[in-house]
Amino acid sequence: MVKALVIISSDDEGALPGFMWAVNAIKHGWVEDVEVVLFGPIERAIAEGDERFLPWVEKLGELGKLPLACKRLAEMEDFETPLGEYARLEYVGKIIAEHLEKGYVPMTF
Repeated sequence: MVKALVIISSDDEGALPGFMWAVNAIKHGWVEDVEVVLFGPIERAIAEGDERFLPWVEKLGELGKLPLACKRLAEMEDFETPLGEYARLEYVGKIIAEHLEKGYVPMTF
């Protein structure tokens, strides 16, 4: 079965399909595993409490799949603390590479 790596970067409505797909894929077992990575402008939007995205992040958490977020970007932009309330902060570059090596199919939004 397929494993999906959902990388969400957009901080506009382009991010919503990524969140929706990830939540539904987990809920309905569409794939073997789903990992969600927040990487880029979406991180600031989440850290600032953007109501378009927070319900989706909360749904992921309820499903046991709290998203990963890039710790380095959060450090550079100084929003580690608020982002850490919604995501696991990690240096994601190597994590993304490891998931690709394990056969995860990348989906970017």
